[in-house]
Amino acid sequence: MAKIFCVANQKGGVGKTTTAVNLAAGLAKLNQRVLLVDLDPQGNATMGAGINKAELKSSIYEVMLGMADVATARVRSEAGRFDVLPANRELAGAEVEMVELDNRERRLKDALAAVGEEYDFMLIDCPPALSMLTLNGLCAAHGVIIPMQCEYYALEGLSDLVNTIKKVHAKLNPDLKIIGLLRVMFDPRMTLSQQVSSQLEQHFGDKVFRSIIPRNVRLAEAPSYGMPGINFDPSSKGAQAYIAFGAEMIERIKTL
Repeated sequence: MAKIFCVANQKGGVGKTTTAVNLAAGLAKLNQRVLLVDLDPQGNATMGAGINKAELKSSIYEVMLGMADVATARVRSEAGRFDVLPANRELAGAEVEMVELDNRERRLKDALAAVGEEYDFMLIDCPPALSMLTLNGLCAAHGVIIPMQCEYYALEGLSDLVNTIKKVHAKLNPDLKIIGLLRVMFDPRMTLSQQVSSQLEQHFGDKVFRSIIPRNVRLAEAPSYGMPGINFDPSSKGAQAYIAFGAEMIERIKTL
């Protein structure tokens, strides 16, 4: 049965989508069967995997509302060699339409259960807000991967997210736990980055992944070519870091 992980952070612009897409590609490179679930109406993970969101016949919107199943809506990312449950702007309307539905927090969990045996990993790219969509992601997941920059504001947002995860764990999903914190866009030349990084290690201990993702131009360029950074320039420092992170994830789930 697949291990399901949310890539979540309530703060925007912290590299959630970059992490979700490149972790999916890194795990696929390590011969894992991966489904990337795009739960953000902006559809950036869909585009980053090389899929044209304007040409979708069905998407996660139809899946959440029970009009399609995952097997019908998923699309293959040829660039990354993994499957994608894609999203487009229609998904923004799902929030309102789901209000009247039964079991609305678990719509995604029920949908993914039907294909659970077909994958080793399912990665959910959550929107940067605590919405009904994010709540569906947290209810479906076994754990949360939190990408964060090593700066002061990121620490402020982290405490809010940890409290949210605790509430979901207590009331809706007792399986949910924090898998780890991933330091992204890391610049070792900045003293503040080093200070925040050591604070994280002191406070969260082994919940902080050993892998660190550096600031990297090639990772930033890759989405405009419709490719994960790992496949766009495999020799870049960013790509190498995400492949190492994929290997660390495979090791970490053995101890869950």
